[in-house]
Amino acid sequence: MKKDMTVPCEDGLINLRVGAIIMKNGKILMVGNNIRPEYLYSVGGRIKFGETSEEAVVREVFEETGVKMEVDRLGFIHENYFYGDSASNLGKLIYEVSYFYYMKVPEDFEPVCMSMTEDEHEEFLRWIDVDDPIKYYPEFFRKELLHPVDGVKHFVTDERG
Repeated sequence: MKKDMTVPCEDGLINLRVGAIIMKNGKILMVGNNIRPEYLYSVGGRIKFGETSEEAVVREVFEETGVKMEVDRLGFIHENYFYGDSASNLGKLIYEVSYFYYMKVPEDFEPVCMSMTEDEHEEFLRWIDVDDPIKYYPEFFRKELLHPVDGVKHFVTDERG
């Protein structure tokens, strides 16, 4: 099995990941887990060595929803510095580059979640309104998905303080 594109760097990690923008009837599909159910995140995950970001997002969508979906277009590139909060990276500085793709959502799309987090916690899928007050990642979706543009937007988030 190919390895995730997570690379140690000094005392931290570099992650390359993808996220899917799956919208239907004005709602976006997000993922949560049973450890932190009040926090949602985009469908997606790490790119595996040898994959393109498009191949990775198609794979991740299939793994997390059970549906093979096509990419529509790249929407966002997000550089993010943050400190890890899972057992495998607790307190480590992480530099993550994410590619967020709009997906072509089939009319009869009915996702089924059977995925787990890297720490083996059950995940669940949830449709939310973009302006739902629940905490979700990435935060720039709140504004950007209300008024999408055709180009690719770049965001930088830095939680180092």
